[in-house]
Amino acid sequence: MSGRTKLATVLAISALVAAPTATASAAAEPAGPALAKKLAKKVTVEGVNRHLIALQRIGDRNGGTRAALTPGYDASVDYVAGKLRDEGFIVTTPTFSFDVPVTDAELARVDGVNYQALIMTASPQTPVGGITGPLRVVPEDATTGCEATDFDGQDFTGSVALIRRGGCTFAQKHLNAAARGAIAVLVSNNVDGPLSNVTLTNPGVIPTGGISKADGTTLIAKAGASVTVDMRFHNETRTQRNVVAQTRTGRTNNVVMAGSHLDSVEAGPGINDNGSGSAALLETALQLGSRPKVDNAVRFAWWGAEERGLIGSTQYVRSLTFEQQLDIALYLNFDMIASPNAAYFIYDGDNSDGVGSPAGPYGSAQIEKAFADYFVATGVPTEGTDFSGRSDYGEFIAQGIPAGGLFTGAEGVKTAAQAAKWGGTAGTAYDPCYHSKCDNLGNLDRVALGRNAGAVAFVIATYGVSTEDVNGVPPRAKRADARKSASLMKAAVADDHSHAAAS
Repeated sequence: MSGRTKLATVLAISALVAAPTATASAAAEPAGPALAKKLAKKVTVEGVNRHLIALQRIGDRNGGTRAALTPGYDASVDYVAGKLRDEGFIVTTPTFSFDVPVTDAELARVDGVNYQALIMTASPQTPVGGITGPLRVVPEDATTGCEATDFDGQDFTGSVALIRRGGCTFAQKHLNAAARGAIAVLVSNNVDGPLSNVTLTNPGVIPTGGISKADGTTLIAKAGASVTVDMRFHNETRTQRNVVAQTRTGRTNNVVMAGSHLDSVEAGPGINDNGSGSAALLETALQLGSRPKVDNAVRFAWWGAEERGLIGSTQYVRSLTFEQQLDIALYLNFDMIASPNAAYFIYDGDNSDGVGSPAGPYGSAQIEKAFADYFVATGVPTEGTDFSGRSDYGEFIAQGIPAGGLFTGAEGVKTAAQAAKWGGTAGTAYDPCYHSKCDNLGNLDRVALGRNAGAVAFVIATYGVSTEDVNGVPPRAKRADARKSASLMKAAVADDHSHAAAS
């Protein structure tokens, strides 16, 4: 064999080493590492559902809730951490401290009768003694108070606006009311029970509180009456735990991190929000195992006090040094992945939708594509959803860490086009039991749960093998193949030169 022929042969061998192996079934399943395909099959809806049953029973045994600072949350932490320790993971439950509001006043008084009015997170307080104005009722429809025109036909200057929940965020409702001159807002629930543990997300401009559906219906009949709203609190410091678990294999300076918040709101056990994401993440970790054949370590997290303002995840990221943050290659977030009127949303990493927040840090677009490619291969259409700041990816993005994930919708309303694409009911919330007592085992779309759990497992395992598309770090095997190819090529070139010199 001549030197040139030998070199050509080595180049052909190198190409074969670098090329992926095709299989007859490749077109029928998502393209990805064997580990990802295997894990996606092992993470079944039955396995995920067992954890959801456990979370439901934990809630049932602890006053119907798994909210932060309750025994139900502590029991949820112990359940998740215990399962992970039994599987051999390196598990910690780091604590974090935060201020919690302790109520001083929570009322709306009309005609001498007091109605409970729970101040929303991020709302300004009223002065001592409250503020008083005429009660103005926004006419009710599917999107009450969501459009500026909903406030036409009445003078809201100096008034307290009463708005039914649903159709858009609490923030949007209160901003529309404030723009028309309202001095306070009462949002009445659209399902039975109090409207508690809800947030304006961003600092509010006028005091805004939640009242029950029944009280809201009563107050509608008192439109025009004088109402005094008194909503005040003081802060006290509390301590809570996250759960963090990491594989014992893989590089620890290029970690793939995935998280879900574990706490519910006080109103209910939180089986969709966010038992669904937490259970899928837990089953993925258990089926992956603590010693998988991965190039990059995989770190799983279950966050506390998300419902109080993303506190657990935010404090965790801020507790890391810059070098420790650099060790995190990317972050994947799973918050509500089985809504009963499910959408299939992927966080819009490249801002191709042009809605709200800008694109995520470099690598976020690639994460979005990884999820999108999985769903394309499985025949499920998807849509983008904005990084709106409502879940635990927030601080990761703020620190420049690429992020992505899945979401099946909360209080937003499914459109006719989405119902035609995905099924379900147009004109109804993706999760009618969002932040409510009825968010229980009956509040799940298990088809969506199974599909999303497969995607969770597949993408986590894919990045465990390689994060090359996100940060340019190829997998160990690929680096070894490259070194082998380079070595063969170097030897062949040297041999070719030797033959040329001899001739």
